[in-house]
Amino acid sequence: MFQDIYFWAGEKRTVEISKNGKQFFPTTHFENAFIYIDNLINSFKALPKNNKKLLAEKLADILDNVNYLHPFREGNGRTQREFLRLLALEKELNLNLNTPDNKSVYERYMKGTIESDLQTLTELISELIHINAE
Repeated sequence: MFQDIYFWAGEKRTVEISKNGKQFFPTTHFENAFIYIDNLINSFKALPKNNKKLLAEKLADILDNVNYLHPFREGNGRTQREFLRLLALEKELNLNLNTPDNKSVYERYMKGTIESDLQTLTELISELIHINAE
């Protein structure tokens, strides 16, 4: 499920990569990671859409795991942010992590993903997530 949804953005990487000394998930174990992330997504989908705290926590967990997976050579961050936006939209919620004019959002997003800081990611998502007002 996850890889079917996620890989509309490109082909999964076939080489090992790291950034600033941080090794990303080994390609030899991608299938296990896809299963794990599928389970996270399924648990997100089972949450009530009115429990913002739980939704933010689960989205932060999904983001952290997808970031560690880092399935592409390029464009992982942009794809992650769009993927989370679409997951939130399934719950009739808006989530915009792509705010180029808001330095604070960008800095907290980067801190959370680089340091695998679930508290920072949860707080950021909780702050930014809101009911779709169509």
